Amino acid sequence: MTTDAVTTNAVVVATTTACTVGTQRTEQTFSGKTLLNRELSWLDFANRLLDLAEDPNNALLERVKFIAIFSGGLDEFFQVRVAGLKDQVASGVRLLSPDGLSPSEQLRMIRDKVASLVARQSRIFLEDITPLLEEAKIRFLDVNMLDSEDKDYLIDVFNKQIFPVLTPLSVDPSHPFPYISNLSLNLAVVVKDPDTSEHRFARVKVPPLLPRFIMMPDKERFILLEQVIAAHLKRLFPYMDVGNHFVFRVTRNADLTLEEDEADDLVAAIEMELRRFRFSAAVRLEVDSAVTDEIKELLINDLGIDAEDVYTLDAPLDLSELWSIFSLDRPDLHAKPWVPMTPPPLANAGDEPVDFFKVLKTREVFIHHPYDSFATSVEAFIAQAAQDPDVLAIKQTLYRTSGDSSIVKSLIQAAEAGKQVAVLVEVKARFDEQANIAWAKVLEEAGVHVVYGIVGLKTHCKAVLVVRKEEDGLHHYSHIGTGNYNSKTARDYEDLGILSSDPNLGEDLVKLFNFLTGYSKQPNYDRIITAPFELKTKLLEMIENQAAKGRNGRIVIKINGLTDPAVIDSLYMAASAQVRIDLLVRGICLLRPGIKGLSENITVRSIVGRYLEHSRIYWFGDLDSPCDGVDRPQVLIGSADLMERNLDRRIELMVPVLETEHYMRIREILTLDMLDDTNTWILRPDDTWERVASPQGINAQERLAELARQRARRRREGEQS
Repeated sequence: MTTDAVTTNAVVVATTTACTVGTQRTEQTFSGKTLLNRELSWLDFANRLLDLAEDPNNALLERVKFIAIFSGGLDEFFQVRVAGLKDQVASGVRLLSPDGLSPSEQLRMIRDKVASLVARQSRIFLEDITPLLEEAKIRFLDVNMLDSEDKDYLIDVFNKQIFPVLTPLSVDPSHPFPYISNLSLNLAVVVKDPDTSEHRFARVKVPPLLPRFIMMPDKERFILLEQVIAAHLKRLFPYMDVGNHFVFRVTRNADLTLEEDEADDLVAAIEMELRRFRFSAAVRLEVDSAVTDEIKELLINDLGIDAEDVYTLDAPLDLSELWSIFSLDRPDLHAKPWVPMTPPPLANAGDEPVDFFKVLKTREVFIHHPYDSFATSVEAFIAQAAQDPDVLAIKQTLYRTSGDSSIVKSLIQAAEAGKQVAVLVEVKARFDEQANIAWAKVLEEAGVHVVYGIVGLKTHCKAVLVVRKEEDGLHHYSHIGTGNYNSKTARDYEDLGILSSDPNLGEDLVKLFNFLTGYSKQPNYDRIITAPFELKTKLLEMIENQAAKGRNGRIVIKINGLTDPAVIDSLYMAASAQVRIDLLVRGICLLRPGIKGLSENITVRSIVGRYLEHSRIYWFGDLDSPCDGVDRPQVLIGSADLMERNLDRRIELMVPVLETEHYMRIREILTLDMLDDTNTWILRPDDTWERVASPQGINAQERLAELARQRARRRREGEQS
């Protein structure tokens, strides 16, 4: 579509933009010409991951990582988004998406786009990455090309480690088609009885707890687990003639939906829902390219799946398992390792640990992960609070945490020491439901007061409150963040946080936790802004305030997703008033920039690089204005994206930035992000994403790492002087 065509369509369909009449807000409902499609926008993000997998400038194992991320992300996309659209079709829902497409139309467009993406993934892996791995002495073997010594080794591996856990399942009049679990890898095997010449179909599940890539003794060569099983099918079907075999994989609906009347026991309801997932409808069938039409037809019929939901792959199925290859100890093939820096205010001279309470008495501390260490900031703060005899209470939200969480251990230690510990565990965090329930039970057994969230809302905010007894009374110490309390993702996700002893912030968190754990109306806050209560209204007001300034207005927003029509409408209004708007949207973006007369003053960038850009920043005002004084910009950080789920259906928390130093750090981040020409894509008016050329080679993530290193160096030099 040309820019002129886009402009003409926009002018035809554009209606009155959002406005405020008295105290009542009217919101435009957009037609399909001013909003992009949510599902196709996510697939565009997936395509950017493949761009990085294909990029020869990235370290080889980093390219492998992006293939794995793409594969895992596509699994989730089908389990939730495609499954949801299929439910709508099955239910006869006629509701159109905001861009004017029916569920059936969206599914057809998704099918075409996914087929192209999967073909591209296979080509990159087979033609680009695999030969380079072989040159680097990481070789994927074909079972048919093994010498006798290798075959003997694999026979031993099969007999001792694989064969005992295999369960072949045949299909015949006394054995109906077996249940195929979600995302399991399977072998479809044709077996013939030599006496009767009768053919049977059998299924062999590839054990999910065994290594997918079996390492040979030289530690340089690998063979797929399913190939080893296939080479020994005779052991599974003795006295039978084993014919052709094919690999297949099924994806099922995994979108957890709870009815309001199920919430009397939320944990029990979720556990029941998770068990139900095992038998949910199939939404995708993946098969290897060698599969015969006969076997494919059998799978389609017995799985109750449509032919258009079948995807044929040249590359091995489920390349999310490439994480095991990425984790190989090959420094020469990885990106240069980054060791996070301790934020200078939290770095003590010598071996003495920093006293967080003493530091926070004098200043708020700004943290930028992964450049600043999660371990020596957030984890250490909670650990000190757990050990300090003067700390009376710790309250915290947990949305996703890691399997070896030191934070959970600190909370347990605090509870066992008699402190009041309350934790809101969000057991509805998608794909982490089971893990969060397990953590919640461990915490409860240790005496922690565990709350499981609010009916109808997910608790997505990131907050810690510590109450400490001191000589002049009780004091509050807080942490507000944009990311999860997860030590693993803190090394790979870009996020922000603030540690503070601000009494207003502390009092606000007291009210918030009482609201979350008790029974009360939504309170009024002094410093924080929460969703789904006042945040959306506040953001729309801030956008409108900039619109009132016309050419002097300025908006810079950094988020993970932008889908809320009312917010997009308001941004269109501000752009039409000549406000310059820069949006840094990592993933889904439904706003269409560059449309003449509507959004020509809006740019949309997406940074996809070594670290997952995850922070949420809202900057209203001139980016170059002084960071102190009454006219300084309004800046918020916190947990909320500009998506309906965040603004309307989740407990989110944003906090205004008050410290001049923090303003400067955030301005530094936003400025570098907008200068990046290494890992940045720009959304064009024709709905396509175009990677920015690299005439200067500015990599924002590398620059931010260097700035963190410089801050740490200056602190050390200051100590020495």
